[in-house]
Amino acid sequence: LGASHWVRTIREIKRLNPDTTVEVLIPDFQGRKELVAQVIDAQPEIISHNMETVRRISPLVRSAAKYETSLEVLRQIAESNTTTKSGIMVGLGETPEEVEELMDDLRRVDCHILTIGQYLQPTHKHYPVAAYITPEQFALYREKGLKKEFQQVESAPLVRSSYHAEKQIHFIQKRSKIGNI
Repeated sequence: LGASHWVRTIREIKRLNPDTTVEVLIPDFQGRKELVAQVIDAQPEIISHNMETVRRISPLVRSAAKYETSLEVLRQIAESNTTTKSGIMVGLGETPEEVEELMDDLRRVDCHILTIGQYLQPTHKHYPVAAYITPEQFALYREKGLKKEFQQVESAPLVRSSYHAEKQIHFIQKRSKIGNI
């Protein structure tokens, strides 16, 4: 199935250049733990799975993925001592309280890194933008995320899940030195 593509790619990158830091962004594999485990076993340094949005809006914008399934995928990754990352888009009609609740949910499953960016409607057929979030609100989200003990929070209008991915290397090195990896 699909997980084997991630596994082969990770292994080939590491074979060709063992010093390369690998971050993968995976789907939820329909909650199939054995498929998530295959990706974990390939030992990428960071495994990311995006929550995309808050619990209330999730069924409206995620055609197949379920909020709770995504949390379980992230929990499984974190329990393997792999650096765990997730991303969300704001501007879909969520409240700041709902974003904080999502942050709490992510911290409960030990997600380490969070990215928050402005949702932009890709085509007229997609879910409409409900609001353009201010830079001040993005800064507040970052501050709140750090207070909730995310190791890293990238939060700004143009942030996407891979935004400043190279910064995560420092987090990985720090975790390695204290024996968590």
